[in-house]
Amino acid sequence: MSEPVLSVSNLRTVFHTDRETIRAVDGVSFDVGRGETVGIVGESGSGKSVTARSIMGLVESPGEILPGSSIRFNGQELTEFDDAQYREIRGSGIGMVFQDPQKSLNPVYTVGNQIIEALEENQDLTGEEAREEAIDLLEAVAIPDAPRRLDEYPHEFSGGMRQRAMIAMMLACDPEFLICDEPTTALDVTIEAQILELLQELQEERGLSILFITHDMGVIAEIADRVNVMYAGEIVETAPVEELFASPTHPYTEGLLDAIPGRQDGSEQLRTIEGDVPTANEAASHCRFAPRCEHAFDACEQAHPQHVEVGPEHTAACLLYPGEKSRSERVEHHRAQAETGGDHE
Repeated sequence: MSEPVLSVSNLRTVFHTDRETIRAVDGVSFDVGRGETVGIVGESGSGKSVTARSIMGLVESPGEILPGSSIRFNGQELTEFDDAQYREIRGSGIGMVFQDPQKSLNPVYTVGNQIIEALEENQDLTGEEAREEAIDLLEAVAIPDAPRRLDEYPHEFSGGMRQRAMIAMMLACDPEFLICDEPTTALDVTIEAQILELLQELQEERGLSILFITHDMGVIAEIADRVNVMYAGEIVETAPVEELFASPTHPYTEGLLDAIPGRQDGSEQLRTIEGDVPTANEAASHCRFAPRCEHAFDACEQAHPQHVEVGPEHTAACLLYPGEKSRSERVEHHRAQAETGGDHE
């Protein structure tokens, strides 16, 4: 595999309060290849959006990306960038589509003005040339009657059309990497399917690499090539999407999949994961999922699980693995991995 477009290594993003330090992202590592869609999935509070904002350089005080974290985009170390350097790469290199386009689009300017401004800033287009390109972009995201729509305001667009307009504005920046942070959450299922199809078409046409963040496993199944399952600031399982759905290994992943309607044969009631995602305010010295896990045993409260290979390109951070070892051997394996700093075996 060639050098990934994005490589995140040991990312730790914390938020300082008067009483404690919140470890919102705690040692996250993953890559995104060229033309690939990588998903991050997990419940609210898992650290997904903070991961995205860390990549975009949008973490502000009292937040901080800790030393030792690495975010490399096309070989450039973004954690060393100042604000001016980040503004250069934000949009033109890395674009972001947020969950609520109504908050991202300025209500007092027409949609066309906002797209044209992005074209002027990033592609040096002006006047009629910029307007024509803006029309082309609205047509590319399947907004009908684009010339007329260009002169309308965001409140005159439906929710699905606002999200399409937001995607058009990102495309005006001509990025090669796109972060989609829950872009379909506020949409009904029909519009959601249209947005997912649109993103896939744009990816094929433009060679975009995509990091897609969601809490919805069904959406991940539709859009992603590889998946990172995130819980309480950590990635607990990573695998190609087909492998993850066919052979989930971490109890948290199994719980998320069991909550999908239609996966429980003969059962009328969906399974749920009891409890809530904890707030990580201390260094991980145990399994953060243990209090909610039906497979937990005593050592889960005493040893921090490390990633173990459980299949081709498939790892899980759980004391249930390696499966061929006894329970005590597994615990010692994870403790040894933690001491040497190794992630996988």
